[in-house]
Amino acid sequence: MPVLKIYDQLLQFPLFQGMSHDDLEIVAGHTRFGFMKVSAGKRIVASGAPCTQLCFVISGSVSVECHADEGRFSVLEHMGAPYVIQQEAIFGYYQRYTRTVSAQTDVSLLTIDKEEVLRLLEDFLVFRLNLVNHYATQTQKLSQQFWRGAPRSLRERVVRFFLSHCSYPAGSKIFFILMERLAQELNDSRLNVSRVLNQLQYEGLVELHRGRVVIPQLERLVM
Repeated sequence: MPVLKIYDQLLQFPLFQGMSHDDLEIVAGHTRFGFMKVSAGKRIVASGAPCTQLCFVISGSVSVECHADEGRFSVLEHMGAPYVIQQEAIFGYYQRYTRTVSAQTDVSLLTIDKEEVLRLLEDFLVFRLNLVNHYATQTQKLSQQFWRGAPRSLRERVVRFFLSHCSYPAGSKIFFILMERLAQELNDSRLNVSRVLNQLQYEGLVELHRGRVVIPQLERLVM
């Protein structure tokens, strides 16, 4: 890929924003990038696989699937480019993917191996600060969750459950969960949970199927 094209692609991602024109030219011209195309329906990364590179989705859209322990339920999210696949997994105690990511449409990917990431962190202060800010923001959001007010109704608890199990608070989500299991997760009766979900469906906020709850736009549900 030509250096100018790489330059334009990098500007899509927060990790490179704020870098000077000269620094971005150096990054584009002197970093070993990988490029690949993945056909719709093909897996890109699997949950549990080692994370040895940063993987940037530069075109197309992907599905991101995460499973609860013991297979209690799973969540499928749809993410469009530009998107970085679990950049937090490249460092830390558990350097493995926790989600399975597949191509929803034909996808183009740009990759940077961990060796190159370490060099970029050493050579470019803005890149280093951007990655630190990403980790700090994630930590702050997680810590704030414990201090939010408790839901005042079952409806609020249902919405909180959906929101807390998504990696991005907007867009299309599919929860593969039985009604009985959702009731157990919420410590309420199946009948009460069913009433709430049917009301949400009546309002056009969710779609109910056997063993599946489709949320067309999560941001509308949490408004």
